[in-house]
Amino acid sequence: MNIIAEMYITLLPAILAGILNMIWCRLPVLTTINVPIDFRKNFSDGKRIFGDNKTWRGFVGMMLLGCICAVLWGFLCDTNEHLTAHNYFYARYDNTFSYNIIIGLLIGLSYALFELPNSFIKRRLNIVPGKTHSGILKIFFIFFDQADSLFGCVLIICIFYPMTLWFYMLYVFIGAATHIVINTLLYFCGLRKNMF
Repeated sequence: MNIIAEMYITLLPAILAGILNMIWCRLPVLTTINVPIDFRKNFSDGKRIFGDNKTWRGFVGMMLLGCICAVLWGFLCDTNEHLTAHNYFYARYDNTFSYNIIIGLLIGLSYALFELPNSFIKRRLNIVPGKTHSGILKIFFIFFDQADSLFGCVLIICIFYPMTLWFYMLYVFIGAATHIVINTLLYFCGLRKNMF
């Protein structure tokens, strides 16, 4: 099977959880934890640590939705030998409910955690939350904004399915390109304020 198709089969729960989390963050649920992860605190340079866009509700949403998507995808894969055979998570481990909960939790957690360094760097550079750099670094930040969470998600895959550094970087690159396409579609659907 095409290696890119295998990448998508494996990472689909993370992709779906990321999309659903944007909807989740707009719903009137768990509003008590809809506060910034940095609790609006400043770093030693006087600037916000992460900014208003990184909230505890989004963090919890990614883990919860990661679990739900991984379990549902696991059920679907269980009905199709082809999907199971080409899903890296099931190459060495059985497709079970508890295993999929762990996978979903780890993917959701890594997705949310690996977005934080990017937000931290952008606050240091005075880039407005949800925006990207306007100068010569714009292309770098457009890519990095889409790739940050992928570094974490693919790292989780590495735990269960060891891969070379080259394969890891290819996976992140393809995931980031996919992220750019999805964000463009979400922007036109009104689920994102900015395309990039």
